[in-house]
Amino acid sequence: MSTSLRPDSPATGKRADAPAAKKPSDTGKAFGLVTPALCVLAVVIGYPIVRAIWLSFQSNRRLDPATGVFVDGGFAGLDNYLYWITNRCMSPSGVVGACPPGVLATDFWPAVKITLFFTVVTVALEAILGMGMAMIMNRPSKMRGLIRAAVLVPWAIPTAVTAKLWQFMFAPNGIVNSLLGKDIAWTTDPWAARFAVIIADVWKTTPFMALLILAGLQMIDRDLYEAARVDGANAWQSFTRITLPLVRPALMVAILFRTLDALRMYDLPVIMISASSNAPTATISQLVVEDMRQGNFNSASALSTLIFLLIFAVAFIMIRFLGADVGGAAKRREARKAQRKAKR
Repeated sequence: MSTSLRPDSPATGKRADAPAAKKPSDTGKAFGLVTPALCVLAVVIGYPIVRAIWLSFQSNRRLDPATGVFVDGGFAGLDNYLYWITNRCMSPSGVVGACPPGVLATDFWPAVKITLFFTVVTVALEAILGMGMAMIMNRPSKMRGLIRAAVLVPWAIPTAVTAKLWQFMFAPNGIVNSLLGKDIAWTTDPWAARFAVIIADVWKTTPFMALLILAGLQMIDRDLYEAARVDGANAWQSFTRITLPLVRPALMVAILFRTLDALRMYDLPVIMISASSNAPTATISQLVVEDMRQGNFNSASALSTLIFLLIFAVAFIMIRFLGADVGGAAKRREARKAQRKAKR
């Protein structure tokens, strides 16, 4: 009977199957490598946010009713936030009441509605069109490289150029009216102007959605489609039972990125239609810029903070409840569950 050394035999002095111990210095080296990047992020991202929040609690330059002279700064509490949310203004006599027409705060809630309308419509259209474009680019073809390059051209064009291009096309004597055979006031009629902005935004940013969705489609194993075809599944069944469930994580990430981008839309409606705060296409970001132009930096900081909170809330809901797994948290949870099951 042959004898063999056990993994924990004294002759070997150590277990053969024992995992290599992690050096204590590795953690310190990792922190040392990451610390410079964290410091840069704290300066570039953290400081502007903290500074904007601090300014939002300071008063704008205003007329002091007691002395009749203008005063600067001072702690304002929540006055800047109430100015936007409840349209609360202070008269020259010091009486607090509703803001009169023409004050920038009266355009806040219409701008919120327009921004949300743009976000919902454009992201929905871009998700549908982006899925179709991604499936076309994912098909094996000799022209696949040329198709991918052509699809990305609108995304590569600067937004200012895109806005001027579509402004020319939507002119009263432009190409769109000539093709439709109608005289539509695309830049002056409220609803026509909104749909003009939506068309231009969808044309520009759909390639971005398609690119992100394409990355998810390329992760799907082709053998799954072959097995489904052998089992008699048609194209629609393969799409709903294979493609859509497996591409859903990438699709939700693409929708998340585009939603956050649409919530801060500014340049496209400003260049195409109007920079006025009461324009039919005015977004929340336009109010921030207009308030800063009027010299009200502190109330503009409060509005910027409100936009930040809105974007943060949308991102949290989509990541936590709608499956937009940006950081791979779901995979890590599944790996931990598998490890716990293996230990049992």
